[in-house]
Amino acid sequence: MSSQLEAYNWQALPDKYVIGVDEVGRGCLAGPVYASAVILSELPDYSDINDSKSMSAKRRKELSEKIKSQHIVSIAFASVEEIEQHNILVASLLAMKRAVEGLNVNLLKAHILVDGKFTIPGFQQKIQQTALIKGDSRAHPIAAASIVAKVTRDELLMSLSKEFPQYGLEKHKGYCTKAHKEAIEKYGPASIHRKTFKGVREHL
Repeated sequence: MSSQLEAYNWQALPDKYVIGVDEVGRGCLAGPVYASAVILSELPDYSDINDSKSMSAKRRKELSEKIKSQHIVSIAFASVEEIEQHNILVASLLAMKRAVEGLNVNLLKAHILVDGKFTIPGFQQKIQQTALIKGDSRAHPIAAASIVAKVTRDELLMSLSKEFPQYGLEKHKGYCTKAHKEAIEKYGPASIHRKTFKGVREHL
């Protein structure tokens, strides 16, 4: 994997399960935040699994289906209401915790690799976790989780675009683009919008 930071040698970890976890949608104005947790099966080559942001939507979709068919995958989310109740960081970590728990494996035999600066709160101390800055470009399990989470959330926003066509969700997937902010200003926020976020709250 290519990265300005050194690749992480996750295959050298002695643990029975190496779990990659990533979230998507933290910076959006609309929709839940999604997370995926992935345990990669043993393969001779993981070179096609890379940072989801470095590939086309079509390629991400193909890889997401391949990852879900070949490896152990769990997907979870935290709702707009939970984002507003807590904050986006807490909600993101909650989604990641749910994704890890959804794998239904013995976490005492696992090593969790988390994309970003923070490990996931709420797990007992004996469970091993490593936070990796830019982990989606440094460790294949995190990259795989990134791909699955991104595709899953994008598909949800595409579906929501039919219910809320005035916001152009099919184009920006809920992110804070100029067009999205202008649509919120024109039509007002909908139930899918994060009311505590700048770009939404001033139009309530």
